[in-house]
Amino acid sequence: MKTRLLPFFTALFAVAICTAPTGIWAQAGRGGPPRLVSPEVASNGDVTFRIRASKAQSVRLESSDISNLGQRAQMTKNSNEVWELTLPVKPGAWRYNFNVDGVTVDDPANPATSESNEYIRSLLYVPGADFMDTKDVPHGAVAQVAYYSSTLQRFRRLHVYTPPGYESGKGRFPVFYLLHGAMDCDNAWSTVGRAGFILDNLIAAGKAKPMVVVMPAGHTGPNRMGGSFGGDFENDFLKDIMPFVEKRYRIKTERGSRALAGLSMGGAQTLNIAMMRLDQFAYLGVFSSGVFGITGGRGGMNMPDFEPRNLATLDNPALKKGLKLFWFATGKEDSLITTTRATVDMLKKHNFNVTFKETDGAHTWINWREYLNEFAPQLFQ
Repeated sequence: MKTRLLPFFTALFAVAICTAPTGIWAQAGRGGPPRLVSPEVASNGDVTFRIRASKAQSVRLESSDISNLGQRAQMTKNSNEVWELTLPVKPGAWRYNFNVDGVTVDDPANPATSESNEYIRSLLYVPGADFMDTKDVPHGAVAQVAYYSSTLQRFRRLHVYTPPGYESGKGRFPVFYLLHGAMDCDNAWSTVGRAGFILDNLIAAGKAKPMVVVMPAGHTGPNRMGGSFGGDFENDFLKDIMPFVEKRYRIKTERGSRALAGLSMGGAQTLNIAMMRLDQFAYLGVFSSGVFGITGGRGGMNMPDFEPRNLATLDNPALKKGLKLFWFATGKEDSLITTTRATVDMLKKHNFNVTFKETDGAHTWINWREYLNEFAPQLFQ
């Protein structure tokens, strides 16, 4: 019996050798390149990026999130034919990729990614930002959900955060619709935006009410800036997304249990939707945004007719009575700060009670995560 089984075990061992990861056998002295660790975060916050590209002539680190890279972005090749770069990175979530001889590539050693409207970037997280760190607290869940848009005549995707305890099947929750910016997609708030972890920490600390957070896709076509406002996305949101969410999830549907906020493009979309259905939202947030075109605006995002088009809503005192929070925040170094200021002034002219916070910083996720952390505790109180 032992003799008959020997060929079987010999063949099984051969398969194991052929299918095992190279790095394991390199550590065991079987040859092959060592497994790369990238990015590697040191205890002092220094981060080492690595990529194996033995025939490359030049490799640079690229990141729109890590500020002031400049000449520091150039990587150097070590004796193992691996390009490396070590630099200090502040706590938080950061997107990056490599430029290898003019070709942009993601970090092949890093499985963590963040999607945008047009491409995927590798994602780095440096611990130390208490409000968005992963902690030993009850955690909710973020799901990627497909729905059919009758407005756009195709299937679409959104992300939904459900709070800790939702799975128990008890009770209904308020709902917070959270919109992304022009260069991102529905994946952004839950990856580089850390929305799930921010909500987990706030809820665990008793600072925010448990809520369902819906993060839809704000783009409806190939145009990276989302095209003109007041059109496809707003109709998709009101006619398809909201009914779908209310049917599928245990959420409250009265005005006092609905919030809507967005950053940049999503902030402008928030204003459009709010003026179309102000009687349905009690909490509104506009991050680094406003009425585009009110002071010049940007490209295809102009909304010069916003005020005359929405005059009936702007001047309706009955609608203002149920609006519990209208919150704006923009960085002083943000190119849209004048747009935000002009929008706030316009709304105050129409007797809206607007809260406006001018912060430090520019048009970056560094600010938007902070804004979410400050805005969410004010909801549904």
